Amino acid sequence: MNSWINHPLRVTGRLFWLGGELFLAAFNYGIQRALCPRESLPSMRAAWLRISSRRLLRVLRIETQFDGNIPLSGLLVCNHLSYLDILVLAALAPCVFVAKSEVKYWPVFGWFAKLAGTVFVHREQRTQAGHTVKEIETALQTYSLVVLFPEGTSSNGHTVLPFKSSLLEPAARQVHPLSAGLIQYALGDGDVGEEVCYWKDMTLVPHVINLCSKRAVQASVHFKQLCKGNADRKQLARHLHAEVLRMKHAFVV
Repeated sequence: MNSWINHPLRVTGRLFWLGGELFLAAFNYGIQRALCPRESLPSMRAAWLRISSRRLLRVLRIETQFDGNIPLSGLLVCNHLSYLDILVLAALAPCVFVAKSEVKYWPVFGWFAKLAGTVFVHREQRTQAGHTVKEIETALQTYSLVVLFPEGTSSNGHTVLPFKSSLLEPAARQVHPLSAGLIQYALGDGDVGEEVCYWKDMTLVPHVINLCSKRAVQASVHFKQLCKGNADRKQLARHLHAEVLRMKHAFVV
């Protein structure tokens, strides 16, 4: 709790502001959900998440810039560093996320993810992979942008972990647009790997409190649209990993 001791007014103010924004997001979701026709629910959720994410980024002082054309449909594969990745990407374009099932049980953010229509992956149940692929395919057919973090977990950003191929079946069919993305963070008053990235055995609430003590975090996102996929999922996973790794080496924060 050193961050709270060192910056008590900044942390307390942002936590109250964060609580107010989350309450407002829930209130807005309830109203929009009540008025939304069933067939428009996916687009309503994506639009709600976009607006809410932009407001939350202001609370946390996340300053975002991007390079390349923002994909608006198809599948976007991206490296994964933190729960902030979701806010940053959602603020740039309406989208649906694929996340590990554990996210459902995170304080506040799990509830946020469920309301947003996130597709949850049960990694310990391999038999569920086919069902998850069908959910991704359904989302793609609604012309939504589906965001997948194929590393399967987050890291400190020093490298890009190998991509898992099990959820790349929709991309392997070469029917939907395919894009690669790279997220990077910069922090002037701290360590990105330990204070912005959320990985290892970190605990959510202390991490958020510490994040609220920072003056600002710079987030940069690089996009590249790919011409086509690959009918072999494993080859496609290696190709996508190489592309994101190339972007990482090309765009050094």
